[in-house]
Amino acid sequence: MELLHNAVRAYAWGSRTAIAELLGREVPAPHPEAELWMGAHPGDPSRVLRPDGERSLLDLLAEEPDAQLGPRCAERWGSRLPFLLKVLAADEPLSLQAHPSAEQAALGFALEEKSGVPIESSVRNYKDPSAKPELICALTEFHALAGFRAPERTVALLRSLEAPDLTPYTELLAAQPDEDGLRALFTTLITLPQPALDALLPQVLDACVLHVKERGEFDLECRTILELGEAYPGDAGVLAAMLLNRLVLKPGEAIHLPAGNLHAYLHGTGVEILANSDNVLRCGLTPKHVDVPELMRVLDFTCGDMAVLAGEETQPGVWTYRTPSPEFELSRLELAAGGETRVNHHGPQILLVTQGRAKLDCGGQVLEVSRGQSVWVPAADPAVVVTADAPTRLFRATAGSD
Repeated sequence: MELLHNAVRAYAWGSRTAIAELLGREVPAPHPEAELWMGAHPGDPSRVLRPDGERSLLDLLAEEPDAQLGPRCAERWGSRLPFLLKVLAADEPLSLQAHPSAEQAALGFALEEKSGVPIESSVRNYKDPSAKPELICALTEFHALAGFRAPERTVALLRSLEAPDLTPYTELLAAQPDEDGLRALFTTLITLPQPALDALLPQVLDACVLHVKERGEFDLECRTILELGEAYPGDAGVLAAMLLNRLVLKPGEAIHLPAGNLHAYLHGTGVEILANSDNVLRCGLTPKHVDVPELMRVLDFTCGDMAVLAGEETQPGVWTYRTPSPEFELSRLELAAGGETRVNHHGPQILLVTQGRAKLDCGGQVLEVSRGQSVWVPAADPAVVVTADAPTRLFRATAGSD
């Protein structure tokens, strides 16, 4: 059991306060800080803090896969930690994006390797041959677009705007209110020629302004479209965003985003766990590379309300977010001052403190940890007993329990 030193990634959409406050650093930070990475991703691996200095977790796993990952995890994933844990802090919207399945990623990666596309190329779609499902759990109120809304509700939204040039697109979905109709409408909107887009989008934005002024039924959705239209003028992703569920997560609530789910995080801070991959296919709200044909190959047009997970209380004070993703599992520990719980495990885990302070006892080895600190617990270590010195919240990342 060892403390971790983790990389902070600076992207333009990040917050200058959230991660700095979590880590106890000066606020505001000198530049936006978007993600705190905990794990062994080759792009920014954590470093294990030892008396003789820092050691890359990536190197440690390569040298001691059985001891660090455990035989079961090492047999399935080799020397690769299957999950990556993050704190994600968004002050501005992220790109509209989806992630491939394992089969799609393997095929896409192989084709780009065969074609000789450099791994760091800005037009490369697949950085690795792995899937990238993910789960985000809100630390603050967290706003997102995720999954295609039920077609009937989308038709109601589009009709409420009363934008004349939007009518043909609305009726396209109204005539076929199912997954195939969504696919047809999405494909039409995302591939609109720029002159047609430049004519349609201002009408839609003007209609959204009127809807908000009149306090219409879709006020939140229209406010979001207006914000996206201002941030990304002339971007087809603004129209595509109208087809997605608009979510507001309360702290402790989470959503799971499987392969093919179209989504965009809008604002807020959350703990994110994902498969240890860097494969992203974007469709808008970004100046980065957009490959529409490849995106259409991976998108899942399953529609309806997006499930919001509250977690299952698997033992007193421990809530686990169950998903079908074999690469990861996330749990939330909530302890009152003096509270205690025992964390059993059969594989590697990372513990992150987001509130309070606690003592971790691992077979007699004791670490005192406080807000912003994280700990690596290898598979070979015994169970960890967590005792809270104050009201404390921890997140626990492990490989999937299957």
